[in-house]
Amino acid sequence: MPNFFLERECRTPSSECYTIMDGGAAVGRLDLHFARLIVHGTLVVSESLTQESIQELVEMIDEDVLDAVGIEREEFVVHVHQGRDLGVYSNQEFRSGGNGHPPTGA
Repeated sequence: MPNFFLERECRTPSSECYTIMDGGAAVGRLDLHFARLIVHGTLVVSESLTQESIQELVEMIDEDVLDAVGIEREEFVVHVHQGRDLGVYSNQEFRSGGNGHPPTGA
């Protein structure tokens, strides 16, 4: 059984970004955007997660994270993408001709 927890990367008045951890390993990323009465989420998870684990993660986000934020909402819409991490890119690397940082453990 996964032991998911979230590490917040950033927060704005209308959004939040998290790294999803399972034990000591990063297994995904969550971006939340708060619109009027609807929370939109993009969930990107590792290929290693099962459909059951993904459903458990979505339920945890809905119950624990969104309730903790304390916003009034009528609906939570989440788009789930599953695949492998290709790296993190920034405009600094585009200028220097770099091609991103490989994911941890790659």
